Amino acid sequence: MDALPLSRPDTTLALARGVTRLLADHGLASVLEVPLANGRRADVMALTAHGEIWIVETKSCLADFAVDAKWPDYVEYCDRFFFGVTEEFPRELIPDDVGLIVADGFGGAILRESPARPLAAARRKAVTLLFARLAAARLTNL
Repeated sequence: MDALPLSRPDTTLALARGVTRLLADHGLASVLEVPLANGRRADVMALTAHGEIWIVETKSCLADFAVDAKWPDYVEYCDRFFFGVTEEFPRELIPDDVGLIVADGFGGAILRESPARPLAAARRKAVTLLFARLAAARLTNL
């Protein structure tokens, strides 16, 4: 018997889980749904051991990608920006100047590295503090 196809919310959750597992395998700590100072919300934000900030915008389907014109607003809040997509997603639609991750509920792979765009020191401090405070608040259920 074939498994029922996942709904878009289920696919989105599985994609985020796979992306965070992949990032953990690369030594990054991740937080989901991070509100940014510009009013946007990053799907996945991660921090490397060296303090580099990555943002991964997950796209569960083509329709999700097609209606999203706000993703450039995330780039100014990270050193590296990626799209995280499913295996079925048409990868040729992802812009060449960002990273590309393909994932499922169990893990993933970085198919294209993101170019480094180092943050200014003041922005790095603000985003790192946001990340730390959000992670701590979630750990204490606040």
